[in-house]
Amino acid sequence: MRKTWTGWKRNCGVCYNPPMRFLPFVVLIPMFAADPAGFVMWKAGDLKGYEKKLAPKVNEHKVANENLAKLGKYRTLEVHREGDGEVEIHESDADLMFINSGEGTLLLGGTVMNPKKTGTGEIRAPVMRGGEMKALAAGDVVYIPANVPHQVMVPAGKQITYFVAKVE
Repeated sequence: MRKTWTGWKRNCGVCYNPPMRFLPFVVLIPMFAADPAGFVMWKAGDLKGYEKKLAPKVNEHKVANENLAKLGKYRTLEVHREGDGEVEIHESDADLMFINSGEGTLLLGGTVMNPKKTGTGEIRAPVMRGGEMKALAAGDVVYIPANVPHQVMVPAGKQITYFVAKVE
């Protein structure tokens, strides 16, 4: 064989480039590679489906949720509300919320009235005074630091469904 500027030539005169013969394998390998350990992906369409999935499970507090995964310092869940939630304070967890569908209002800060401890690091109350109101709609992303009182309120006849990552 002799090398020319066009690549490698065989005696028959057909162009042949040995490194190129491996190209199909290099392209196909990523298609069959496994995901790294711990990798999780939630598709937008799957998350939007939780509105219908959780609606029949709404309890007396007008909320239904489903835990999705525990990932080290993160706990993820999907929440569906058809009415005002309780005031919540998480002593050691921050909330990162991604609104999937619907609309509501986030009441943030303020003075909590009649707080009750409901679990380790969890406080609930029926109401709070003051605070700041933030409109919530599909596509919004909200981060609520630990120890900040908050309440998701939903107008009558409406709903809101959102993904939450609780961060320790």
